[in-house]
Amino acid sequence: MIDFAIVDSHVHLLDPSRLSYSWAAGAPKLARAFNFDDLLSVAKPYEIAAAVFVEVDVDPGQHRAEAAYAAEEPRLTGAVVSLPLERGAAMEAEMAEVAALGRTRGVRRLLQNKPSGFALQPAFVEAVRLLPRYRLSFDICIYWPQMLEALELVRRCPDVSFVLDHFGKPGVAAGVFEPWAGWIADMAREPNVACKLSGLTTEADPRAWTPAQLRRYIDHAAQAFGPDRLLYGGDWPVCTLAGDYLQWLATLDQATADWTSDERRKLFADNAKRFYRL
Repeated sequence: MIDFAIVDSHVHLLDPSRLSYSWAAGAPKLARAFNFDDLLSVAKPYEIAAAVFVEVDVDPGQHRAEAAYAAEEPRLTGAVVSLPLERGAAMEAEMAEVAALGRTRGVRRLLQNKPSGFALQPAFVEAVRLLPRYRLSFDICIYWPQMLEALELVRRCPDVSFVLDHFGKPGVAAGVFEPWAGWIADMAREPNVACKLSGLTTEADPRAWTPAQLRRYIDHAAQAFGPDRLLYGGDWPVCTLAGDYLQWLATLDQATADWTSDERRKLFADNAKRFYRL
């Protein structure tokens, strides 16, 4: 078992009394408030020392309010906020605004629900290239068939720090390994990309997945990116659609049991601190 305090690089807090989440209509289990105290409770007996808030796809027009909400929770040490980057350079004022909130470390514009070519629009690329000006990274959240488009975005923005969320969401339930595995290797060859070991259980059969089923995806991503570019993410509370927080954490704990103590500290704490400047 992990014997040191964990830094979770990917958590979602929700407050339906302040913000609207239309997508929750299709996931009623998530249609309630989830706060930091809830996270600490579900993680026991593991200790969460720090966590990074990641945007939750609030309804249009509420992204700035969500960024402000994340800045209010003192136990969040970093935040990845949403910005409609497809608006291009016109987003720079808002980019500066959210960066000034203090905890903002990155931006995520959810791509998994966008049409082909969305992330390669000239305006989108232009906005992504502005992120280093404000010391902000970009979280890539896609389904695995979008990997080549994401890879092209990375190559067009060599000065931007990227992190690939949720292994690139491979098709675990359908048994898809290739071409995902090859594309992960291609992504790992780009020196400005890290990978979050997160969100894998919800890509499997939510009622029948096993740790053994997930192991080859974990091992492949770990081999491709190496211990210096991997971040642990719980993806809570989305992970509860396929189990609970401890099931994923224990699965990853077991899968890395033969790593060195230094490598495990990097995965479960130090890499998140470094990448998000916590």
